Amino acid sequence: MKYLKIEKNKGYYCLEQDKWQEIDRISKEDLLALLDKAIETEFLMDEYEQGKISNKAHQIIYKNLYFKFDELLENKDRFEDSGKQLYKEAIKKYNKNIENEQD
Repeated sequence: MKYLKIEKNKGYYCLEQDKWQEIDRISKEDLLALLDKAIETEFLMDEYEQGKISNKAHQIIYKNLYFKFDELLENKDRFEDSGKQLYKEAIKKYNKNIENEQD
């Protein structure tokens, strides 16, 4: 699903299907919800192009969100792999401690 788009020279975000809101109205809670969507689902967004957004506030907000989410999405697999590895080692250590206590 697409969560960030550029249309009619403005930036928009969406948390629910077809309920687009102007990007300058985004709240902290909305940002956290978008972050959850980026981590959990297929997160699509229009590529940032300066000439496509004439509203300066929208331009600044969209640009920053686009590049931060783009960076997150590029590193998503690496984050997941390192998280799995971290938990794997913790579980292994925990199981070893339980075995030692039972002896």
